[in-house]
Amino acid sequence: MTLKLLDIVIIIGYLATVVTVGFWISKRAAANMSTYYLAGNKLPWYALGLSNASGMFDVAGTMWMVYLIVVYGVKSVFVPWLWPVFNQIFLMMFLAVWLRRSGVLTGAEWITFRFGDGASARASHFIIVVFALITVLGYIAFGYLGIGKLAAEFIPFRLSADPLTNEKFYGLIIVAITTLYVVKGGMYSVVLTEILQFSIMFVVCICIAVIAMQKVSPQALAAMTPAGWKDLFFGWNLNLDWNAVAHSVAPDYRIVGAEAARKVAKDGYSLFTIFVMLMLFKGIFQSLAGPAPNYDMQRLLSAKSPAEAAKISGFVNVVLLFPRYLLITGLGILALVYIGPEWTHQKAAALAAGRPFVADFEDVLSFALHQFIPTGVLGLTIAGLLAAFMSSYSAALNAAPAYLVNDIYKKYVNPNAAPHLYVRVSYFVSIMFAIIGTGIGLFLTSINDILIWITSGLYGGYAAANVIKWYWWRMNGVGYTAGMAVGIVAALILGLPWVTISPLTAFPFVFALCVAACILGSYLAPPTDMAVLKEFYRRTRPWGFWAPVHAALAADRPGTVKNTDFWRDMFNVVIGIVWQTAITVSPIFLVIREYDRLYWSLGIVAAATVVLKFTWYDRLRDAPDDGPLATPAPR
Repeated sequence: MTLKLLDIVIIIGYLATVVTVGFWISKRAAANMSTYYLAGNKLPWYALGLSNASGMFDVAGTMWMVYLIVVYGVKSVFVPWLWPVFNQIFLMMFLAVWLRRSGVLTGAEWITFRFGDGASARASHFIIVVFALITVLGYIAFGYLGIGKLAAEFIPFRLSADPLTNEKFYGLIIVAITTLYVVKGGMYSVVLTEILQFSIMFVVCICIAVIAMQKVSPQALAAMTPAGWKDLFFGWNLNLDWNAVAHSVAPDYRIVGAEAARKVAKDGYSLFTIFVMLMLFKGIFQSLAGPAPNYDMQRLLSAKSPAEAAKISGFVNVVLLFPRYLLITGLGILALVYIGPEWTHQKAAALAAGRPFVADFEDVLSFALHQFIPTGVLGLTIAGLLAAFMSSYSAALNAAPAYLVNDIYKKYVNPNAAPHLYVRVSYFVSIMFAIIGTGIGLFLTSINDILIWITSGLYGGYAAANVIKWYWWRMNGVGYTAGMAVGIVAALILGLPWVTISPLTAFPFVFALCVAACILGSYLAPPTDMAVLKEFYRRTRPWGFWAPVHAALAADRPGTVKNTDFWRDMFNVVIGIVWQTAITVSPIFLVIREYDRLYWSLGIVAAATVVLKFTWYDRLRDAPDDGPLATPAPR
């Protein structure tokens, strides 16, 4: 499909705007490390929340979620628990407050705050930097893969008859443009452009939902989906009989049922209850670990105060999920009902050429845009999807120099340099990571494969050490380093092309191995210096196994109050996950016109919101509720 002049003008205008913003803001951003990485802690929570929501609105992830709703229907809302999406609820309820109380610049600097600055602490500091940089490269490769697929569909010039070659080339061009404005503007640029990007995507989401509701009748959708496709709840098995659909509809549409059945079998999600239980087990521990050292953590550290950090995570659920699922559902049902003839044609061409045909569900988003989005709206949509890519890519790329420059170069190589030198080194680091991450993406072909590796392999190896660091005082730098090292090695092994075990299936075993490494390493070395532990506990005040530290701090500061909010926080987490899930399914029920279920889901959202007003929002505190501190008696 050739883009019309209006669409091209909209897209070029958008790209010019974001690059201009990056250069315009660069003088303010380059003042020092704090302004470059945290925007000087001057941005309001709602701006950071919109930025965080926009950063999660990525192209590759949207392609993946469109395929999920096509194949799994309403139950697809549970599959992103792989990430897990409900980590935002844990952050919202207590972890964002704990994290922001540290007052540090990066996640690696937080490790020094937790373990001190001895030899073992420096080892733990180094291992978290390694993890953060591997994560950044994974996100860059992931985003590059998605934007290349999108760009190759709409740019009319073709370098090669091979679609993959075109995807890689056009992905490189867009990555280069995005790198340019991120490098110049730092966190200011990321946040300001992401607010613009989110505004575009919000309009796009509404437009596509309206078009889908006009083009796809409930009767057409029912004819193309198996029984249970519209149901949220499930039994032991998935019970979506796509094979029955393949034999019960018009010939041009049988291929959709056959390919969906193949995809379910390949994904291995037929025993859906076991799959959800594995995701829930992994997701709870991964969420208790707190945010990984990436863009999510940087935005929380950028908040003005701990209470505002919690509001950021809460706001993300409200502003991201509803519009995003309007888009996902709209594109999904358009493709589901109309893609049959296209795949039939592709299959015939493949067989004529002597090649096997396998439908690419990650391309259904592009198909729906091609077929149904009118001129003007199409340009806005592509600009919005470019915005989504640029949001997630820019946020990941901004995290790389934060760790390498602040936590390695400044700490160990050149601690007394002028502030502007650190910013210039950050430019260089960002460019290098863009090149390396994109180079990795050149060798990848499947969005689903790399996403599963990031969420279950890489983050799975991260979970154990980072859970224990919050809740057990005896965890020291040796234990943390050992647990993280085992996790990183396990993740890299699971990412090897000849390893066939799923990272999700391997998670319980990797987690247990990492826990053992953490405990063994912690007991092989002395505890962290008590002065460091007391300062960490005084400022952060987590619940968990901190009795010796609490007693030591209370001896010096008799007004010290123990955190007794565990059960309230866990209650809020349960209510929050129900609230988040209801927010997610509401736009799906709206677009597929299941109005009775929509009213129920909105009612649950309203009820949960009222509960959280009293049990969460009204209880937010920037600092622990210590009573008046008595003056210690002379010794």
